[in-house]
Formats: sequence, structure tokens, C-alpha cells
Amino acid sequence: MVDLHSYTIVIKPDDNGTYVAYVPAIPGCHAIGRTSAEAQSALADVFAMIAEEYEEEKRQLPPDVPLKVASTPIRGLGSSHV
Repeated sequence: MVDLHSYTIVIKPDDNGTYVAYVPAIPGCHAIGRTSAEAQSALADVFAMIAEEYEEEKRQLPPDVPLKVASTPIRGLGSSHV
């Protein structure tokens, strides 16, 4: 069985002082917490529930997706420079 460690996990601070953790490959697989560790722990619980639903429905979890992290604007996306 696939586990959470098979997926790319994104954890980022939110505007309200909490942290958001999510798995981009799995719709609805997201959680919040007061710390990044708390958000990641909550995400593990959400992932377990989703994985159980998939198993009950005899479906496979989707594959992981590549994730690109960009700290500067990507050319052609919202830029007026060509």
C-alpha cells in the first residue's frame, strides 16, 4: 500500500499565523496546524482517511506529481516582459 512518504508534501505558512500542509497529487488532502509539525501530523491523519476510502472503493491513489518551486516570476506568467 502506498503511504504518505510516497508523495510530495507542501507545508507553508498561512496569512493567519497557521501552517497549511497538503499533497498536490491528491484532491482534498490538506490540513492546518499551529506549527508546521502539527500541520504535517494532521495531514497524516487526513491521508490515512483518504487512503482508506480509496481502498474501500477498490481504487488506487493517484501517482505523485512533479512540483516546481519558483521564488522568482516565471517568464510568461503575469509578466509584461517578453
